[in-house]
Amino acid sequence: MTKLEYIAKELTARRQTITTAESCTGGLLAAELTSIAGSSAYFQRGFITYSNQSKTQMLTVNANTIRHYGAVSEETAREMALGALVATRNDYALSITGVAGPDGGTEKSPVGTVWFGFATKQRIWAKMHRFEGDRNQIRHQAVQYALAILEHYLKTSEK
Repeated sequence: MTKLEYIAKELTARRQTITTAESCTGGLLAAELTSIAGSSAYFQRGFITYSNQSKTQMLTVNANTIRHYGAVSEETAREMALGALVATRNDYALSITGVAGPDGGTEKSPVGTVWFGFATKQRIWAKMHRFEGDRNQIRHQAVQYALAILEHYLKTSEK
């Protein structure tokens, strides 16, 4: 069973839902989560917040957070996940914000830097990972990493 099949089966069995808040992946995570028939049982909507303005408007990310820490940061990833969770009242929210390249990297956040936020009704956390490859490869690796985060959580949490 693939990680996506496991996620779909678990979320459906638990009657739980997930939402996504994506920046650099531009909806690829939502597309992956809905690629399985019956996905409406666990997925109702996602947010593509590519610009800083969309992050503040749609997900209520604080503009000062972006200004102080940057769009590609732990703080922004956490606020994106929380904003998506609050807006949808789902059980889980996954956020992705990063630099897919080939331009846009900085010394602090070089190309391939991606922050992931994960929110439940009890907890919010974020994790950074650096990926190698071209823009397309980085985006697809980020989606798989986000799915791995969700799969791990579902396997280690109580049903």
